[in-house]
Amino acid sequence: MADTYQFDMQQLTEQIEEASSFVDDIYHELDKVIVGQRYMIDRLLIGLLANGHVLLEGVPGLAKTLTVSSLAKVISTNFQRIQFTPDLLPADLLGTLIYNQKEGEFTIKKGPIFSNIILADEINRSPAKVQSALLESMQERQVTIGETTFPLSEPFLVLATQNPVEQEGTYPLPEAQVDRFMLKINIDYPNQEEELEIMRRMARTGKKPELKPVIHPDRILKARNVINNIYMDEKVEKYIVDMIFATRRPADYNLEKLTDLISFGASPRATINLNLAARAEAFMDHRAYVTPEDVRTIAMDILRHRVIPTYEAEAEEITSEEIVDTIMKTIQVP
Repeated sequence: MADTYQFDMQQLTEQIEEASSFVDDIYHELDKVIVGQRYMIDRLLIGLLANGHVLLEGVPGLAKTLTVSSLAKVISTNFQRIQFTPDLLPADLLGTLIYNQKEGEFTIKKGPIFSNIILADEINRSPAKVQSALLESMQERQVTIGETTFPLSEPFLVLATQNPVEQEGTYPLPEAQVDRFMLKINIDYPNQEEELEIMRRMARTGKKPELKPVIHPDRILKARNVINNIYMDEKVEKYIVDMIFATRRPADYNLEKLTDLISFGASPRATINLNLAARAEAFMDHRAYVTPEDVRTIAMDILRHRVIPTYEAEAEEITSEEIVDTIMKTIQVP
């Protein structure tokens, strides 16, 4: 029995190493135009591989658009950047019916949502109807125009950005809608060395480096099937469940001090997403098994937007990130 298990793991390891070889090619190609921001690139790839959407928060000018459009180029997929504004309508996003007078009938004009990678820029600047239209497409992976329903082509990934500074004239996403995003990542400024390299590369006019596709989208879809086979021990599964339950019943995990600080804990969607994202993290590291460290690496990005602090926590200026960090430091690592 042990020999069979060892053989299966060896076979799976070889399969993972072969299937994940393109990850290094993507990093190498993106390095031509992106300086630093490895954390953002990692999380975008995890979203792509785990079939989940990503919410990015960061001040303007941190290369969010450049990174997303560059990723689309290297994986040979269609890319659309949609600037969300207060006057945007659902039809501007999804498409609409247009009456053809010559033919005497309606024809369908598809909107920019019909692409593989969507950058929804400043999603919190659009009204609730537009946000709902986007989030429905994200969840259902289809769009209905008139009486016709169209499936969205795979891979389909929505990367929505929020500006944390300018909150005037915005429509914050409700908690239930934010929960639809697998990951929420906070983008920070580059360090001094990276800033110096950015200046040397970009502070010049003329032609910028050209990116070339390194894989076909089919490789992403095949990789998703392989990721499902990555081994996760029961102890790691229990570790994920304990971490999620600690956000709901902190007193059961000797975290009584958090009881009055958490208004709502993480949903079952968080459990599923943490499992998938940890598998994707292992895949990107060319491993056939998930370690507790994979879970810890990705847990903050899965939970920071799903743990809702109470008014008491906000009054004490305690953030959801501080709450999640306390839980991660307390729950015993297997």
